[in-house]
Amino acid sequence: MNDRRVILAQELHDGIAQDLVGLGFSIDSLISTTQSLETRDSLRKVRFTITALIDKVRLEIHHLRTSSELISDTTEVEMNYELLRVLSEVLRNVSEHAHANHLSIQIADNGIGGAHSKEGSFGIVGIQERIATLGGDITIDSSEGGTKISIELPLER
Repeated sequence: MNDRRVILAQELHDGIAQDLVGLGFSIDSLISTTQSLETRDSLRKVRFTITALIDKVRLEIHHLRTSSELISDTTEVEMNYELLRVLSEVLRNVSEHAHANHLSIQIADNGIGGAHSKEGSFGIVGIQERIATLGGDITIDSSEGGTKISIELPLER
């Protein structure tokens, strides 16, 4: 492991990451003491953004501390991280440049299927709830030949 990468990871953790956590706590305090519903809603949006930034910094720290020189050596965590970065950039580009009012996302695999809501398991339910919160629709078609997930979202302008 490259020592410079470790030092950078340590600096990110002890600096920016800690500052963002402190800022998040400050926003939490403001939310709890603010009377205006509109202001609290705005502060919650800021808090969600800060939480997302904390997650991004933590992923960067993890990435710096792990070796990913060869794609064949990429771990599942690293692959998920890289895919999240790609999807995040695609969505940011749609938001900032496409002037679109609708987004359609499709993900398909050739696995064994079985992507259905199950009692005591909240993964699929959580996904459905998040899409509904965004005002979108989700379709999950899962069989022995694989799973196809289609998401339709309105984009606010």
